[in-house]
Amino acid sequence: MAVVYLDNNATTQVAPEVFEEMAPYFSSLYGNPSSMHSFGGQVGRTLAQARDRVASLLGCQASEILFTSCGTEGDSTAIRSALEAQPEKRHVVTTKVEHPAVLNLVNHLVKKGYHVTLLSVDGQGRLDPEELRASLRDDTALVSVMYANNETGTVFPLPEIADLVKSRGILLHTDAVQAVGKIPIDLKTLPVDLLVLSGHKLHAPKGVGALFVRKGTAFRPFLIGGHQERGRRGGTENVPGIVALGKACELAAAGLEAENTHVRRLRDRLEQGLLAAIPETRLNGDPAERLPNTVNLSFKFVEGEAILLLLDQLGVCASSGSACTSGSLEPSHVLRAMGVPFTFAHGSVRFSLSRYNTEAEIDFVVREMPKVIERLRSISPFTEGDHEMPACTC
Repeated sequence: MAVVYLDNNATTQVAPEVFEEMAPYFSSLYGNPSSMHSFGGQVGRTLAQARDRVASLLGCQASEILFTSCGTEGDSTAIRSALEAQPEKRHVVTTKVEHPAVLNLVNHLVKKGYHVTLLSVDGQGRLDPEELRASLRDDTALVSVMYANNETGTVFPLPEIADLVKSRGILLHTDAVQAVGKIPIDLKTLPVDLLVLSGHKLHAPKGVGALFVRKGTAFRPFLIGGHQERGRRGGTENVPGIVALGKACELAAAGLEAENTHVRRLRDRLEQGLLAAIPETRLNGDPAERLPNTVNLSFKFVEGEAILLLLDQLGVCASSGSACTSGSLEPSHVLRAMGVPFTFAHGSVRFSLSRYNTEAEIDFVVREMPKVIERLRSISPFTEGDHEMPACTC
């Protein structure tokens, strides 16, 4: 059975060109880039090339790129550094729909005595700039707003947010893990101070990421050790991963037009086909300001996990917008923040595409998905009347 992979916001296939370029660094080119001998020195030069490639995609200086192990490390490093560099400031502003890498960290900070403001979103997952403006205080150390939401694909207005935050002299961090490689980003004109990306979201392997630290931004390292990364992150570099990330960023830069034409057309074909074929279905997220590869749909009176199980039997890989665990009916924090009715929120599915998807795959899902929903609704105890499914009490 062929696999139809529509879960690219979770992780992506390593591009063949990326794998080919990184492979020698597992075998013949195994030198330590910090070594003085030429065998290691050639590896060091390769890391410099990778740094240039990442910087080129983002529109920044190579010296502003710090390699990490993942997006979570990047977020923790950025946020903790901003706070440690400003110990007199104890207030952080972020949103209710951030990735757990940010939300769980700020919840931890609250226990350490920090004050955290969580900004609301509307029914399409959009921020209100005026609420952000009103939340800023003299003791605000950092504003952290994701570039694009991982569940709905809604893209936040970072230029407007940056202008507002920087007018108050406050540091701005953005988790851009879902945005990098999908939409154009130019840090020469976008005045964020700290930006995070992760390799496995743009066809590099898992276990590598990058943190942009704008020149002149006070920085405190999260991992303290050797002199690697100009003293900003101790530990021997993950050379194969960094080489792969550099190549993936080069490919992403060349493929931005295809991402916003070919991939967008496939997404729209999927979205329009399912909305037309399945009644009581709603789109979650901003219809216009959204990542070109992401569609999050809710199907009334069915359970997201059940949908995914039946799709899996067909070879279709997707994700539920629900953060359900076994025995729990609680939908995702993102959809709750958006005020999506429980009867819809619980039956949400996120499809996220890549340049490797085809029209034939999309047409297969459009053809089979109505049968899946019809089957589940036929056995659902919640289709009679318009009452709500029970909320989680655990």
